[in-house]
Amino acid sequence: MTEITPAWAKAQMPRVARAVSNLPDMTGIRLAMSMHLDMKMLPLVEGLAGRGAQLFITTCNPATVRNEVVDAMRASGARVDAFKDMPEDDWQRAIENGLNWGPTHLSEMGSDYTHFLLSRGLDMPDIRAGLEATGSGISRLQGDLPPWPIFNWDDLPVKEGLHNRHMVGLTTWNAFFARTLLSLHEKNVLVVGYGSVGQGLAASARAFGGTVMVAEIDPARLLQARYDGWRTGSVAELAPEADVVVTGTGGHHVLPFGVIEQLKDGCFLLNSGHRIDEIELSPLLALPTEKALPAVTTHSLPSGNRVHLFVGGTMANLTGGEGDSLNAFDMTLAVMAEGIGHIVGEGEKAAKGVHLVPRAVWERACPDPV
Repeated sequence: MTEITPAWAKAQMPRVARAVSNLPDMTGIRLAMSMHLDMKMLPLVEGLAGRGAQLFITTCNPATVRNEVVDAMRASGARVDAFKDMPEDDWQRAIENGLNWGPTHLSEMGSDYTHFLLSRGLDMPDIRAGLEATGSGISRLQGDLPPWPIFNWDDLPVKEGLHNRHMVGLTTWNAFFARTLLSLHEKNVLVVGYGSVGQGLAASARAFGGTVMVAEIDPARLLQARYDGWRTGSVAELAPEADVVVTGTGGHHVLPFGVIEQLKDGCFLLNSGHRIDEIELSPLLALPTEKALPAVTTHSLPSGNRVHLFVGGTMANLTGGEGDSLNAFDMTLAVMAEGIGHIVGEGEKAAKGVHLVPRAVWERACPDPV
């Protein structure tokens, strides 16, 4: 893995520096955050602390935590309750600790705090507004909602159309190439899901030499995949032909074990979605297993075929690689900073419900960096 220093990350992210400098005085703001804890997040955390915010931070995915980043965030003054590969019970306890800490605002990637409150029927704390970064988090918010406004920035064109559509696919395959020393040439690649992440996975797989198929359950997205020229079908229909299967849906068990049992010998399994359970792992991990490479485990199926699981089925681009490039993530993180500025200001006045971050807010991140 590449060693990224905080100084190097800051130097490559001028939009973030500009967005942080535009934040209001945040004295009295208690911001609970759940997010991927990698080095690229540190400039924002340090900037928020520098504007006077008190911060409670936990992860949105234990597999993507970098312990050295946890230490650096603590050094900036944040309270951080997370560590690499923390067990589920510890993670849920960290989410509960963040709520008990008494936040005034939430910034989430997956709606972990909000879902914890709603799923347990707990009394609602005095939170003024929230920010949500992922499609899977927005999906969890359907139906019952908390009594504060939540601002969705996943569906913004500068998030969905740039980060989701371009960076996730590119960095997924870069991680796969680096950790396996393989390419996609002469390989059938099945992309499960054709949202913006799946679209990027498919396009970049073809650019890197793969023969691409797409499985999608949404009729409109399935039609879009056909119009884009991909061979389409169900996961069950297409998976037996695949040499590589990659998920990018944010859904639960979109690659079920019953399908995994039908895979050809030597097929690779990757997950590039936000959820840690897109691949049904429990029955797979119970099979005879050997460590093939530091990032690959080989599992022997009842059929006699073997399948290769990449980085344990966790997020391929962040666990197997470094995720977005610094210059691309500069835009993403700047939008997040502008969104935080909105929820601690005008956003507090919005009605209960899920709203898009206003255009006038996210457009401030768009001008070329100076």
